[in-house]
Parts: sequence; structure tokens; C-alpha cells
Amino acid sequence: MDSERKPVRVVIVDDDQLVRMALRLVIDGEPDLTVVAEAADGYAAVIVVDEQRPDVVLMDVRMPGLDGLGATREILARAAPPRVLMLTTFDSDDLVLGALRAGALGFVLKDTPPQRILDAVRAVADGSPVLSPAATARVIAAATGPLSSHARDATRRAARERLSALTEREHETARAIADGLGNPEIAQRLNISVATVKAHTGSLFSKLAVQNRVQIALLVRDAEE
Repeated sequence: MDSERKPVRVVIVDDDQLVRMALRLVIDGEPDLTVVAEAADGYAAVIVVDEQRPDVVLMDVRMPGLDGLGATREILARAAPPRVLMLTTFDSDDLVLGALRAGALGFVLKDTPPQRILDAVRAVADGSPVLSPAATARVIAAATGPLSSHARDATRRAARERLSALTEREHETARAIADGLGNPEIAQRLNISVATVKAHTGSLFSKLAVQNRVQIALLVRDAEE
């Protein structure tokens, strides 16, 4: 780590005090990470984030009062918001998907080994999504299963309308992002330079009014459901 680089400032949000304590111990043991505050529910999380201006929020999904989804939406609606990494178990997949659509950069399971949680916090702090293809597939399957055909059709139409503003090459880039490819892999698939991929991705952010690649991927999947 660059010795002049400030530690990544983290807020932990979880209604279980033992979980918060365990995460703080793990995170504060790293020289490049520091926990600046904790919160036990979504309402407190919004207040703490406004006060502390952290780099990353490690957000539980299910909490009393304002849940992780609601808190994520409120936090990400702020100017220059922090990155949000969701903490979850697979019994709350529907809320996780909603949080990803709202702009969270990824999720980790609560039983994830400590080193992987640390790696996820660092990745999210750098703006990289934390989503394994297998886990993402399970989340999407669980979240979309109960939808009525009418709701599914409405979601599909809305997604396709947003994607209709894209050029053919931007469509191809969005599809590759949805397939989980990084910039070098997209460049190879489309036979273009990495710089051109970055330019197309920037256009996607602007035209689709999204904050990250996860939202692009979910929009493409919505259009294809």
C-alpha cells in the first residue's frame, strides 16, 4: 500500500452487536482500513454516513425499522455518496437485488472468510463490483421468481426502453458487462482497444443514468427476462 494513502474509512451497519464487533476487529486489524463508526439500523446508518463521510459502508440487509435496502437508497441519493457493500444471507436475496439496482457495488455473505471480506471492502473502495457469477445467478433467480407476469413485463419494457438509446457497440459492451467480463476481455471480444471500451462504458453510465457496472448488468438482465 502507498504509505501516503489514507486508510479506507468504513462504517459497519448491522443490528447484531456481535457481528459489528467481529467485523470491527477484522477491519481495524488492517493498516489500510479503519472503522470510523457503527450503526444498528438503517436510520442510524443514514445519520452516521452524513456525519462521518466514509469511503465504504458495510450494510446488513435485514434490520428493524429502515432495512438495508431503504438505507442504501437514501445514502446513495446523497451527493458524492460512499460505496455500499451489502452483508447478506441467501434468505434475503430479494432485498440484495434491490440494493444492487439502487447502486450498491456488491454483496458478501456473513459467513465469508475474513480475508475475503477484507478483499471485498478494498475492491469496493476502488470502485470494483464484488459479485461472483454463481451467487449473482442465485440472487436474480430468487428475486425474480415470485414476480407476476404483469410486473415482469413492466420491468422488461422499462429496461428495453432505457437500452434503446444505446448504439449497437454500446449494446455489445453492455452485454459483455452483463456477462461479467472486465475491460480487457471486452476489448478482446469486440476487437477494440481497452480505451474504446472505457469510452463506451462512460457513455453507458451517462445514457442509462447508472453509477456502476452492476446496475448495467442488472438492466441488461431485466431486458432479457
